[in-house]
Amino acid sequence: MKRITALLFATIVFAGAAQSVAAATAKATFAGGCFWCMEEAMDKVPGVISTTSGYIGGTIKNPSYEQVSSGRTGYVEAVEVVYDPAKVSYQTLLDAFWKNHDPTVTNRQFCDVGTQYRPAIFYHDEEQKRLAEASKAKIIQTKPFSQPVQTTIEKAGMFWPAEGYHQDYYKKNPTRYKFYATGCGRYRRLEALWGKH
Repeated sequence: MKRITALLFATIVFAGAAQSVAAATAKATFAGGCFWCMEEAMDKVPGVISTTSGYIGGTIKNPSYEQVSSGRTGYVEAVEVVYDPAKVSYQTLLDAFWKNHDPTVTNRQFCDVGTQYRPAIFYHDEEQKRLAEASKAKIIQTKPFSQPVQTTIEKAGMFWPAEGYHQDYYKKNPTRYKFYATGCGRYRRLEALWGKH
C-alpha cells in the first residue's frame, strides 16, 4: 500500500512539473521563405528555446518536402518557435520576423519562387493575432520602403515537422548554407529593405 501511495504521489508530482514546464513556454509560427533561413534568424533571438522547420497551411496529412515543393499542396515552409515568455516577448519575435523576410512580395522570397514561399504569420491565440495585426499596421506606417506589405496573418493549423535533414541545416552544412543564402540574394535584399541590423 505504501509503495502504491508513493508511486501515485510521484506520478502527481511529475505531472505537475510537466505542466509547469509547458506553462513556462509558448509557441510561435512564422513563414518567411526558406525555413533554413528563418530557423537561423529565430535561433539568434535570446529566449528562444528551439526552432523546428516544417510545413503549415495545407490540408494533406504528413506532407513530404517533394509534395510541398510542387506548390500544389497549400503548405508553406515555416518555422515553429518554442520560446520562454519570461525571457522574450512575442512582440520581440515579431520584430525579428519582419526584419528577416521580404514583406513586399507574395508567393516568393528572394530567389525562391512558389506558393510554398509566401510570407505569413500564423497565430496560435487571439493575443498573438492582436499583436501580429498591430505589428503589421506599424510596419505599414513606418516602413522604409515604398512597396505595399504583402505578408498575411493567418490562424495556425496543423504543423508538420520537415524531414530530419532540413532541421538545423545552417548548423550542419554551414558552407552550403552560406553559399545558398548569399547566392539567393537574401542578405543583400534584407539590407536594401531594412538597412544594416
